[in-house]
Amino acid sequence: MVEPIRWGILATGGIASTFVEDLALLDDCRVTAVASRSAERAAAFAKKYDIPHALDSVQALAASDEVDIVYVATPHSHHYLPTLRLLEAGKHVLCEKAFAYNAAQTRTMFDVAREHQRFLMEAMWTRCNPAIREMRRAIKEGMIGEVVSVNGNFAISGDIPPSHRLRNPELAGGALLDLGVYPVTLAHLALGVPESVSAEAVMDAVTGVDAQTAITLKYPNAIAQLSCSYRGGAANEVTIAGTEGRIELHDYAYRPSGYTLVRYDGGSREFEAPYVGHGYVHEALEVHRALRQGRLESTLVPPQSTIEVMEILDAVRERIGLRYPGETHPKQS
Repeated sequence: MVEPIRWGILATGGIASTFVEDLALLDDCRVTAVASRSAERAAAFAKKYDIPHALDSVQALAASDEVDIVYVATPHSHHYLPTLRLLEAGKHVLCEKAFAYNAAQTRTMFDVAREHQRFLMEAMWTRCNPAIREMRRAIKEGMIGEVVSVNGNFAISGDIPPSHRLRNPELAGGALLDLGVYPVTLAHLALGVPESVSAEAVMDAVTGVDAQTAITLKYPNAIAQLSCSYRGGAANEVTIAGTEGRIELHDYAYRPSGYTLVRYDGGSREFEAPYVGHGYVHEALEVHRALRQGRLESTLVPPQSTIEVMEILDAVRERIGLRYPGETHPKQS
């Protein structure tokens, strides 16, 4: 019988809950511990999901002998140092996106993972999504010809208080790191690293983070036009166009259950590739495959791709003048 992979969870918010619910759909793992700065929240989360150990700090989670890998579900501002502590303590880590404040921190995190021979992956569920994987195969096989453009948007709206992580600069808030990381990732999947980056933003008048951002990525033979907003906007759709056709990702384009392939020579076809559970199952499966095979890096979400996306986000932030208090830029050797 295969020994179960033992998961620890850092944070007790909504995304931690949905991830734990998806882990429950897998039969080769157990959630053995949860940690929060609030002992009360950790205890309540542990009780709700029948988790044996409720801990009150990342240090306690790092020291636990009952945990193999930790899912870091804290705000962006609290990814870097906890991940380093966990890796140095010998834990594998799956860390939410945006992966860190910036690319410099991201490189350091992967350097530390390699130094300690631990697995580290960005929790970019979109790259593990069955429909996205099928879409990438279709592009690679030339189904739409040479890719010439990516157009994508991710916008939400609602009454979001200034203290909410989405608007709070202390938590690395803003539309870009929370929402824009998705269309940027899809552009990177289709086109790779751009030649140049330009961007404009409408800043939050109260908190100073970006409320709405428009991004243009220029490639040798293509352009990606991307946008993100928490003050409303266009439909959450992405179109990847080529010289012979286009692929359309509708509705929630970052967790699709299929896509439309339109050929310019006539006709269209619907492809279905449903996700399991909330959609987080597939990134968990990728983690399990890597750990069972003794790999320290993911093939679906490789470190270099995470670094390159963070470099694009850094460039966008430079263009729109977005800075965060407390942000550090580790020196690279």
